[in-house]
Amino acid sequence: MDEQTQSIPADAVEPKRRRKSAVREYAEAIGVAVILALVIRALVVQAFTIPSGSMMDTMVVGDYILVNKFLYGAELPWVEWRAPGLRMPQRGDIIVFKYPQDEKRDFIKRIVGTPGDWIQIRGRQVFVNGTPLTEPYTKFADSALVRPGPDTYCGYAYACEPTVVPPDSYFVMGDNRDNSQDSRYWGFVRRDKIKGKAFLIYWSWDGDRHWLRWWRLANYIP
Repeated sequence: MDEQTQSIPADAVEPKRRRKSAVREYAEAIGVAVILALVIRALVVQAFTIPSGSMMDTMVVGDYILVNKFLYGAELPWVEWRAPGLRMPQRGDIIVFKYPQDEKRDFIKRIVGTPGDWIQIRGRQVFVNGTPLTEPYTKFADSALVRPGPDTYCGYAYACEPTVVPPDSYFVMGDNRDNSQDSRYWGFVRRDKIKGKAFLIYWSWDGDRHWLRWWRLANYIP
């Protein structure tokens, strides 16, 4: 007896192919999205949180910020090269950088002195190249009585001698001057340790009161 071959209807195979094609499309879309997110994070914009009050009142604990990494030239992953930047860091920029004493930690401060500047601090006044620096963003305690110690940078800067900022380095300070570990303690920030410039507060959460600070959302950081 001849065996008869049973044919499989074409309409039964087509749904399986469509299912496989859909799974592949979703996998490819997710893969592309992940790659794009990693590239953007590495080269364009990165999110950070503010863990301390050293930049009050410009930024407060619980602010979530975006940092522009391509402005100064982003550090390329896995190599010791940087992409070309649009400009160099400038006085007044708020920057995120690798903490000089522990590069696994990120710090955020404001640039006060650029390469070649002479910096001197008398009391609460900062002088750059002999000229008083106008800083409307600063915050001070009511009574700032700080004892200089051997581990501080130029005696906590309240009567420090003029000091010159080295090449490819920056003198940075927190806006909350009496509550900030900055260049007055540990010296200068090297150019190659700067990650980028803070430019936007996109979210802010008050952890103590458990509420959203809606008035700080989408605030541009000058």
